[in-house]
Amino acid sequence: MTFPAFRASHPFLSHSQTSKGAGTDRGRRRFLLGAPALAGALALAPRATLAQSWRGDGWSATWGCAPAGPPPAASTTSFSGQTVRMIVRTSIGGNRIRVRLTNEMGSAPLTIGSAQVGLRSSGQAVVAGSNHPLTFGGRSAITIQPGSPALSDPVYFQVAPFSDLAISLYFPGNAPGTTIHRDSWQTNYVSTAGNFAANTTFTISRSFASWPFLSEVDVDGGAPCVVAIGDSITDGQGSTGNQNRRWPDYLARRIQAELGTAGRMGVVNRGIAGNRLLLDDPNALLAGRDVLERFDRDVLATPGIRAMIVAIGINDIVYASGTALSEMRDDLIAGYRQLIARAHARGIPVLGATLPPMAGFVYYTAAREAVRQSTNSWLRSANEFDALIDWDMVLRDPSSPTRIHPDYNSRDWLHPNDAGYQALAAAVPLGELSAMLV
Repeated sequence: MTFPAFRASHPFLSHSQTSKGAGTDRGRRRFLLGAPALAGALALAPRATLAQSWRGDGWSATWGCAPAGPPPAASTTSFSGQTVRMIVRTSIGGNRIRVRLTNEMGSAPLTIGSAQVGLRSSGQAVVAGSNHPLTFGGRSAITIQPGSPALSDPVYFQVAPFSDLAISLYFPGNAPGTTIHRDSWQTNYVSTAGNFAANTTFTISRSFASWPFLSEVDVDGGAPCVVAIGDSITDGQGSTGNQNRRWPDYLARRIQAELGTAGRMGVVNRGIAGNRLLLDDPNALLAGRDVLERFDRDVLATPGIRAMIVAIGINDIVYASGTALSEMRDDLIAGYRQLIARAHARGIPVLGATLPPMAGFVYYTAAREAVRQSTNSWLRSANEFDALIDWDMVLRDPSSPTRIHPDYNSRDWLHPNDAGYQALAAAVPLGELSAMLV
């Protein structure tokens, strides 16, 4: 795969790196791989015929989140003999869907007695007649072992872009929420005792704003997918709940509005509030494994992945002090280079983003600001990402460049509001992004 040359403009900075003879080397690699690949194909021909039913499916992620955990025992929410109904919004449509569940942070088997997916009408209610049972290897119940995910069988279910799906899971026994995406910015629902997964509606015992045991919804059709990975700014902290106003949501809507038939691109949000590039926080595991650690699962394993947008590093600076802070710029650079190398090894171009203004934020200090500024200077000048979006420039107040613009401030002087998230999405260059996905 070759990456396109980009046009530099404000607030989007980009570059194209080529070297003499690179095309020839790639051609030689294709030629050298051709003979063994052909031999393998001939050897596997009889089995390949049987495999065509799944090889041609062309699955792409239409929605996703990043699982984290486990939370401290004292704050772990459990479900027992109840149905949980979670609401997610698709970015692209399809004729079939499948759902990925997860017990990856659990320490005990997770039993799901039944599962359904349908179109949400309002609240916890499902559109009558739209609920479809989910099966796993043909079975309606599944036990997911600790550390493992589970992928449902495909369901023939025609869904449109930007549909609200209701995914219902019934837990016949006790199910501690040890694998969970903490901040959904979406109301989800827990029933009173009973299996109501197939019901249009049920009596609510409580509601909550997290996604436990759920990490992805895929659709058929072979669309390319863009994965956004980062921290709370990608996760949507400061946005209006139940309105899908995180910047990846705005980006998905903008792609289809502006690119028309070329805009069938899945957009998957793998942001986690509190997340870092380099380190985990052992006292806050709901902030997720660091990006370098979770990259293979949350980016490379996403069906249809063709490009990624990464905005990470501000929490590494915010929570560092002393010697760690003095070395943070160089450590971040090394981490960015690892992400780029690992993505390029799989043919995935990477859009990076500068770190946002934070003067006025509770953890702001002059020393941390200096590291942010020097990191952004490297990001702008090094030309190591395939493209760079200058979100610092988008968000900052021209009259006070170390602060977020008041019109974009969600009250804490770090996280944008809805207008700020829309501005971030508007700064993503759709023409160049579309060229990356070819």
